[in-house]
Amino acid sequence: MKRRDWLPIGAVAGLVLSVVMTGPSTADDQAREADAIVKAMSDYLASQKTIAFDFDTEIEVVTPLNQKLQFNSSGNVNISRPSNFRVQRTGGYVDAELIDDGKTVTLFGKRINKYAQLDASGSFDQVIDDLRNKYSVDLPAADFFVSNPYHVLLEDVIEGKHIGRGVIDGVECEHLAFRNSDADWQLWVRVGDKPIPCKYLITSKAVGEAPQYSIRFKNWKTDVSFAPDAFTFKPPADAQKVDLGQLPNLDEVPDSAPVGGQK
Repeated sequence: MKRRDWLPIGAVAGLVLSVVMTGPSTADDQAREADAIVKAMSDYLASQKTIAFDFDTEIEVVTPLNQKLQFNSSGNVNISRPSNFRVQRTGGYVDAELIDDGKTVTLFGKRINKYAQLDASGSFDQVIDDLRNKYSVDLPAADFFVSNPYHVLLEDVIEGKHIGRGVIDGVECEHLAFRNSDADWQLWVRVGDKPIPCKYLITSKAVGEAPQYSIRFKNWKTDVSFAPDAFTFKPPADAQKVDLGQLPNLDEVPDSAPVGGQK
């Protein structure tokens, strides 16, 4: 939670209590509303054949001396179902692309001018799962773009609440809060007939000082007409192809960071 120097701590506590108490009358009502909003979002996302958006991410790490450090990146994502995506992400320590042309996934480090390629002949869900579990590579907020986001997001939830409404980048959103055994997470979903995610925030309970990861979705588009070569990787003439294990860390957090916990 952001520190607000202009508001006394007691007032903050009163404000939070007021928000919860003025929502639905019972915990069951809050849980049902939160569930329904996630289900509507999931159904909408799964029905879209093409998606494009920009994003900003913030990830916190904790040093051995319990100091929090925050690392930021921005980028864009293009998705064309059933099997194509292109992700570009730029931060202070990385400038990278992740591309799936339906047969091959390419991870390209622009600053080092090296790339690695992997087979990607399965479904979108299978490719995401393999990248995550076999190679520790992930799309930003990948769980929102599988075939059933509702199932993946709520699979291990032990408590959910519809907090009320908030505004993200000028957009009115439903504000939801969920808990599982090792993390608390919040989700802001746009109000209306196009319930897209606007912000996603995860707070770790398994790491001291509770580091957070957040992503804001911007400039959201559907029914996009992508160029024929939008998901084709064209390496620069002097780019070096290497095995994935030879690529350095291409995450937001540099290898040199004294990390105590990440997302």
